[in-house]
Order: sequence, then structure tokens, then C-alpha cells
Amino acid sequence: MSINEQAAEYFETLFHHRKSRFQTLDPELAEFYVNFAYGDVVSHTKELDDHTRLMVQLAALIANGSEGMYKVMLEAALNVGVTTVEIKEILYQASAYIGMGRVYDFLHITNNELLRRDYKLPIQGQGTTNTDTRQATGEKIQRATLGDHALKSLTSEIAADAPHILEFIEGHLFGDIYSRTGIQRNVRELLALSMLVALGNCEPQLRAHVTANLNVGNSRSMLISTVTQLLPLIGYPRTLNGLQVITSMSRGK
Repeated sequence: MSINEQAAEYFETLFHHRKSRFQTLDPELAEFYVNFAYGDVVSHTKELDDHTRLMVQLAALIANGSEGMYKVMLEAALNVGVTTVEIKEILYQASAYIGMGRVYDFLHITNNELLRRDYKLPIQGQGTTNTDTRQATGEKIQRATLGDHALKSLTSEIAADAPHILEFIEGHLFGDIYSRTGIQRNVRELLALSMLVALGNCEPQLRAHVTANLNVGNSRSMLISTVTQLLPLIGYPRTLNGLQVITSMSRGK
């Protein structure tokens, strides 16, 4: 087997003249992985532009805890023009979905690479709320994003003796993070979908965010393309589980 022309061309777009030890030491695996990930999968996910494609991949790799592959795809993301603001916003959003325990290491990886490339850090802040406005802003964004039905379902699933968690979701996730500039709301929801699918075992949250994606204008086919794009990085089981939720929640969309 050899790397086909389409896959080789796209690989060159992402990595320029990169030659990795992966290709040198495991040439057979490298060949069918490159043909699959950069040929087959890309040809079936043309709804995603390169920019968005790399962003959802980074989000999934953070959720996976895949530090080595993240370094590789961070290089590709920077090569296709994903901005430092966008990369930092993926990480900041991931801190809520994945937890700082995992995101902390990815922040260091990212900062080290940006400094190596002589980017100036810290970058310009993207926050739009403060302690006085975060709760009200979060409530408004949460309701507009999830919709009344999904919001009611979320509220009913939280134990009566833990109402503070609902306040945290409203003020922290939606007030502090979703209100930030730097990434459009529809892309934030694709990132959320990607993280949840990559994490696995998050079906209740995934159902809510499939609804949220549809509410912010992402089509069923866009969601399927996004999860398909993650397949080479997260494997078949989590991909199939994610697709099952998407198809069950978006029939007729």
C-alpha cells in the first residue's frame, strides 16, 4: 500500500514537509492511517472547512488526554491559520467540560509551542462579564442555547439538594465562558459536542448539546460530519455512540 494522492496532498497542507518517526518506524500503520484520516474521512466531511476541522480535533484530543497527538495537530492548526485566540478559547472552554486537572497540561503544551514560535503571551482577553453580570448573562445564553425543553430536563436531573450546581452551570459555564468573544456560538457548540463524544459515557449531556447545536444553526449533517471527522482520533465505539445520539435527537432536521 502507498499513500494516495488526495491524502498526501491534504497531509502536505497540514504539515508541509514534516516527516515523523511514526512514518519511519511504522510505515504500514502510517500509510493506512494517513490514507484513512486524510483521505477517506476528509472526503466524507467536506462540510467542515479546514479551520473548523482542526478546532474540533483539538477539542477532542484534549478530552481524550492525548498529549502527543495534540502537539502534532496543534502544529497543523497553526499551519492552516487557527488563531492563538481560538486555540486559547478551546482550552478555556475545555476547562469546564473536561476539568482543569486535564486541561492544565494542555495549556503548558500550547504556551510552550506559542512561545517557541515567538507569539506574544498573554494574549488579549476575551471576557465580557464581571461578578455583577455573569449570572444574568449566563441565564440568558443558557436559555437561548439549550431551549426550554432541554433546560427543564437538565434542571430536573440535578438533585434537589444540589441547586448550587445549576447556579455554577449558569454563571460559570454560560456566564463566564460562553459569553466570551473569540469563537462564534455555533462553533462553541461543535466544540462541546466534540468533547462530549470524545469523553464517552456522556449521553445525557450529549443529548442536550445536540439540541443546542441545532438551536444555534448547526445542521444534522454538520454534526454527523464533525463526529465522523473525530473517528480516526477517538475510534469506532465512541464515534458510533455519538452518532446514535445525534440521529435519535435530530430526526427530521
